Amino acid sequence: MRYAIVIEKAENNYSAYVPDLLGCVATGDTIQDVTREIKAAVEFHIEGLLEDSSPIPKPLSIVDYVEVAA
Repeated sequence: MRYAIVIEKAENNYSAYVPDLLGCVATGDTIQDVTREIKAAVEFHIEGLLEDSSPIPKPLSIVDYVEVAA
């Protein structure tokens, strides 16, 4: 499965979350770090759902961009 992630710049690091997996978050010092950590968090989150016999949410979020004049 392929889940959309959102990466945000914080004051001293980066944070990421997965809109389709409530509570699935990660942080890292760099974009590369947070990307690696959120991938691990998604895998861990899904493993936990499977262990609990809970349904795995389908990836439904769509990522797109809009351009505006600055």
